[in-house]
Amino acid sequence: MNHWLQTVGPGAEEQEGKSSVLGGSVAGKVEPSLPHLGASRRSREQGTRRGMNAAVRAVVRMGIYVGAKVYFIYEGYQGMVDGGSNIVEADWESVSSILQVGGTIIGSARCKAFRTREGRLKAACNLVQRGITNLCVIGGDGSLTGANIFRKEWSGLLEELAQHGEIDKEQVQKHAYLNVVGMVGSIDNDFCGTDMTIGTDSALHRIIEVVDAIMTTAQSHQRTFVLEVMGRHCGYLALVSALACGADWVFLPESPPEEGWQENMCIKLSENRARKKRLNIIIVAEGAIDTQNKPITSEQIKELVVTQLGYDTRVTILGHVQRGGTPSAFDRILASRMGVEAVVALLQATPETPACVVSLSGNQAVRLPLVECVQMTQDVQKAMDERRFKDAVRLRGRSFETNLNTYKRLAIKFPDDQIVKSNCNVAVINVGAPAAGMNAAVRSAVRVGIADGHKMLAIYDGFEGFAKGQVKEIGWGDVGGWTGQGGSILGTKRTLPGKFLEDIAQQMRTHSINALLIIGGFEAYLGLLELSAARDKYEEFCVPMVMVPATVSNNVPGSDFSIGADTALNTITDTCDRIKQSASGTKRRVFIIETMGGYCGYLANMGALAAGADAAYIFEEPFDIRDLQSNVEHLTEKMKTTIQRGLVLRNESCSENYTTDFIYQLYSEEGKGVFDCRKNVLGHMQQGGAPSPFDRNFGTKISARAMQWISMKLKESPGKVGGNRYQCRSSVKAGDTRTPFSVDRGKRFVTDDSICVLGISKRNLFFQPVTELKKETDFEHRIPKEQWWLKLRPLMKILAKYEASYEVSDSGQLEHVHHRGHEEPAAI
Repeated sequence: MNHWLQTVGPGAEEQEGKSSVLGGSVAGKVEPSLPHLGASRRSREQGTRRGMNAAVRAVVRMGIYVGAKVYFIYEGYQGMVDGGSNIVEADWESVSSILQVGGTIIGSARCKAFRTREGRLKAACNLVQRGITNLCVIGGDGSLTGANIFRKEWSGLLEELAQHGEIDKEQVQKHAYLNVVGMVGSIDNDFCGTDMTIGTDSALHRIIEVVDAIMTTAQSHQRTFVLEVMGRHCGYLALVSALACGADWVFLPESPPEEGWQENMCIKLSENRARKKRLNIIIVAEGAIDTQNKPITSEQIKELVVTQLGYDTRVTILGHVQRGGTPSAFDRILASRMGVEAVVALLQATPETPACVVSLSGNQAVRLPLVECVQMTQDVQKAMDERRFKDAVRLRGRSFETNLNTYKRLAIKFPDDQIVKSNCNVAVINVGAPAAGMNAAVRSAVRVGIADGHKMLAIYDGFEGFAKGQVKEIGWGDVGGWTGQGGSILGTKRTLPGKFLEDIAQQMRTHSINALLIIGGFEAYLGLLELSAARDKYEEFCVPMVMVPATVSNNVPGSDFSIGADTALNTITDTCDRIKQSASGTKRRVFIIETMGGYCGYLANMGALAAGADAAYIFEEPFDIRDLQSNVEHLTEKMKTTIQRGLVLRNESCSENYTTDFIYQLYSEEGKGVFDCRKNVLGHMQQGGAPSPFDRNFGTKISARAMQWISMKLKESPGKVGGNRYQCRSSVKAGDTRTPFSVDRGKRFVTDDSICVLGISKRNLFFQPVTELKKETDFEHRIPKEQWWLKLRPLMKILAKYEASYEVSDSGQLEHVHHRGHEEPAAI
């Protein structure tokens, strides 16, 4: 039985975009009743996006794993139309060492022919001759729409080919149906139905690298930078970049500035300069427009700033650098997950199954009807054309809408006399080991708190500093420029509050603290439990408390992700890339890499998936000497191929006896005469460095959500805690229509739902009472009893050529695109 695998990128909306293709055939492990499998890729004029090769690799290897014979189709749809040498069988080694390569190894090209029925006839003939009846399309709405049209025409094309004698009736019957599954590859993140498209995170990495580099010039020059990023029809890159770097102003196609924006922007810039801010950053999407749908250009903005303010202003247009380079860990993992899911979706498809798109909703892979996703994407452009900009933002999805609302809250400070004062004091504290993104989370909390009318207090050096009274008020301007800073500016310690409870309660009284936000790792979780248990003894702790997970280990119960884990994962992936390059040059060499994480194997397992490692040893999956021997034999066989290098990751606490040194010595001994061995312990470099765009954005949004929860709690029942002086009193001006803070003198916060952990679980953000999470926690090993990423463990093994059983999705059923309510903020 034959299956086809092909990849197609965005750009068919230009009606003649480039394309690149990959294909295959399946036999053996696939049930005879299952249809044939395929995948297709087109790319627009600007070229391909990073992460595409990870998708190609996953589709090819999963296809081969299930018994497929897989082909590359070079030069996209053009190669499909031309056939011949453009269609080449791929094997396991064909996709080796491509994870770290940008673009797509199978090329891309414009194809006007595929837009005609005659061209599609040729393409259909080439596919049928190789028994291809499935397509996996990686691209934007235009590319996916083209593949769907091809699917709808398929039976008619085959009948016409039979009439012309190019294929026989038996082939028409045997290949009667074409199934299509799409993956979305677009750096603009402009496709509705998915929270993130392949390539977007990598593009954000490049943009943030440039912004960070620009910021260093602020030490010696007072300048304004206008940074133009891609996004002709979608402002996602501009918006998230602005959120991640704390830009002064951002211009988006979906949300044009209000009339009179020129004066408002200049006032904002001058106010920031007056606060001793040496650098102004304005980010512009290339498709930015005003409310009349007229373009707003970067040069136009520069001219305005120079003319009105006289500031030294420079324009930087990033252009194609956003598309090139090494893909991020997030994109590699996303593309690998989507590629495997797409293959399984094709294998499960029936003639009645509509074309679908494999999408990401929060942290869950879902399948959505292609037609519905394309329609909604086109509805966004229609809304923009008709100047219904609020509808355009809503149609973009909850992730876009949440980003925009968060940016507005954090970027624009209202005058003090326009803010309804709550007379509540809210404190922020960092606990545990430092994690990149902590500072972005603190900045977000402080600014949202001030916008909500609270007095924000910073606690320095964790619970230890809290007990010593290291508590100071922190203002809006004090947290400027914090998003790009690694580590913890507030200082953080692993010390738990247990032995300082009396002193901490005293500080709560002294500073009249009405709510507490804790940003940290497992120690923060334990600390929250101790404060919860002490509520009976110390009424000062009967205030709303919420924890935001921040640790490279990603081991906090109640959340799929922790702030800092993505940055650590990128550090591991970058290091592995360099090591693989070294091993490839040396030949016949295996590297053993030790990662951090305590007993949690997240970094080792996901790092192995992102780097294309041969094995990953983790605590959650016990192993013995037989497993080690099996891995050595696997690597010995691998050295007989053209891929003469090996990479093995080991979580630092995966085994008490099978240490990194032991594994290194075992491999060295058993590999004698076949390969030699080296070891690397990555250590604390995984905690350092500038936060990744994901960690900046995730930290900013989740912390803002935590502060909204605190404000909601204080409004609901902020009553007294031990005396009138601890109350939040409302301060409402005449004519103010906003909800005031109520006063209820008789209540205290004693219920479980007033002391929570905020985390992402599958598709949504959840506030989970810390006491309820106790039963989900392995306290001895400081990990959750259930961890979502273990479901991806078999994926890593399959792509490394091991036998494994992989559960691709929770349902595997086609869902429908639907709008979420405003009460459901985006998970990521």
